Amino acid sequence: NLKGKLKNMAHDKAYLEAELRIEQARRLGSGELDLSFEWRADGGKLTTLPKSLGQLTQLISLDLSYNQLITLPSWMGQLTQLQTLNLSNNQLWTLPISLGKLVQLYKLDISFNRLSDLHEWIGKLSRLESLNISENRISLLPDGLGQLGQLQELNLSENNLAALPETFGKLTKLKLL
Repeated sequence: NLKGKLKNMAHDKAYLEAELRIEQARRLGSGELDLSFEWRADGGKLTTLPKSLGQLTQLISLDLSYNQLITLPSWMGQLTQLQTLNLSNNQLWTLPISLGKLVQLYKLDISFNRLSDLHEWIGKLSRLESLNISENRISLLPDGLGQLGQLQELNLSENNLAALPETFGKLTKLKLL
């Protein structure tokens, strides 16, 4: 089937381009890496991440938006210097527990995915100032959300929420909801 072959070719090219960008970032010691769909002219989207990305422990900003990622590898937790992480506009069903190790994060965007819940590890990200979880399928927020004492912006729109956890009252720095 020609359509399937073309799709695989576009993915393979996107994967190879991503590996080249990762290698360039490693060689230059870059703190930022954009692997979003928008930098690719070929129309291919990433469905998996190259393992070499896990070696870029110096990264402070990573953009993986507008791809077709369904899951994330647990080695993402090795990127402990990350301060901003954009996972928006993918097809993520769940997030690995290892993301709880990214304690330097101050901005996390996981909007426009297929997440049905957030785990308690979100409370470990105590430096978060901005959290966007809009356009998912989340019906219940974890109590750990109340541990995000630095949180100033929280976007919960377009989810299946019926109530907020009692710990929500601890978010005293919240300016935008």
